[in-house]
Order: sequence, then C-alpha cells, then structure tokens
Amino acid sequence: MKNGETAGSARHWFLAGMMGIFSLPATILMLSFVGFCAFTAQAGIPVEQVVFMVGAVWALPAKVILVSSILGGANVLTAFIAVTLSSIRLMPMVAALVPEIRTQRTPTWLLLLLSHFVAITAWVFAMERVQSVPRERRIVFFAGFGITLVLANMTLVGVVYQFVTEFPPIVAGCLFFLTPVYFLASIWSSARHPVIYVALAVGLVAGPVFYWIAPEFDILLAGVGGGTAAWLAERSWRQRKEARA
Repeated sequence: MKNGETAGSARHWFLAGMMGIFSLPATILMLSFVGFCAFTAQAGIPVEQVVFMVGAVWALPAKVILVSSILGGANVLTAFIAVTLSSIRLMPMVAALVPEIRTQRTPTWLLLLLSHFVAITAWVFAMERVQSVPRERRIVFFAGFGITLVLANMTLVGVVYQFVTEFPPIVAGCLFFLTPVYFLASIWSSARHPVIYVALAVGLVAGPVFYWIAPEFDILLAGVGGGTAAWLAERSWRQRKEARA
C-alpha cells in the first residue's frame, strides 16, 4: 500500500467499509429504493424532497409509512406517531451495535452521529463483520459502510426518478413490491426472538383489516395492535411453559 497506508490504518478500514456497497444486502436495499422511488414518483412527490427524505429519514420502512400516511390523508400527528413507532425498533439495534464498535476513547457525539445510519441492512452487515475488524478501527469501518450506503441511495434515487415515471405500471409495481418483501425478509432473518415472528404474522393479517375499518389509521393500528397482541401471546405462552416446568 502507498503513502504509509497499512492493513490497520483508518483509511484502509474506511475503504473496506465502503466496499460493502457491493455486498448482497446493499444490492437488495438499492433495488428496493428503486421501487420506493417509483412509489414516490407515482405519488407526485418532487424528486428533491425524495432525495432529502432518503438522507434524513434513513430507514426505508419509515419512509414508506410516511408516504403512505400522506397519501392516505392522515394528519401530521398521526404520520409522526406512525413513523416514530416504526423507528423505535432501531433502538435495540443501536444498543447492540454500540458496544461492538466503540472504544474507551470514542466520543459520544460520534456514536450519536453514526447511529443515524443504523437500519436493518447496516446493522446486519456490521454485526456479521465487525468481529474481524480491529476494535480501534470498527468505528471507521461502520462509518465507511453507512455513509456510502446512504449517499449511494440518495444518488440512485436522484438519477432514476425521471426514468421510473415512464415505467409501465406492472414494472413499477414489481419494483415497489421489492420494498415490503425486503423489509419482511430482513426482519424475519434478523429476528432473534419468537415474539417478532408472531408480530409480523399478526401485522400482515391486521393491516388489511384495519385498512378497511379505519384507512387513516391502518398502519398505526396494525403496528400497535399487532405488536401488543404478539407480546401478550408470547407472554402467555412463556407463563404456561414456566407453569408446566
């Protein structure tokens, strides 16, 4: 390597993180963003707002919920609550990742900054690979991947926006379908507790039901109701198991 760059240098590990953009998880996410771009284009949201949304509201499901709430006629408060509830799931991911990448000298402001890039793809990618990275370089490794992933998707959305508007409806529909498929597959594969599987199943059933009953609050009700029902079911199952033991 040139200019004194070594295998343990910060530059080396930042570039190693950047190369994660060519991984399968990153590729699937970028394809999903093409589908999201088609969704926003058909919804009539200007491209500059979509690009800003990609960078500011990083988690893809949160963006889908935000746009869906707007199209469904939900008020600002309802949309805010729905997006907030969908993003609460990222808190345990941050709590699990931070001990793996920080050192005693890592400033808090840097951890807070990098937490913005924590979503399913970045979290799964980092948790699978940071063990092979020297601890003092894990921050720059994750920063390289997270920053590159966000900027790549912002660029992708800005470039393809004008083309997806010309896609046949069936093509746009298939591309957008990648978004929920990716979301469900990622959550399912990264789940570490049975209650998550139950919550997904209940949510899939409750979503269409609540859309028919209360279209303006369908996502919020399905999320809160599905999660609560899953928690109660899992708690009841655990209590019966402990009683039998």
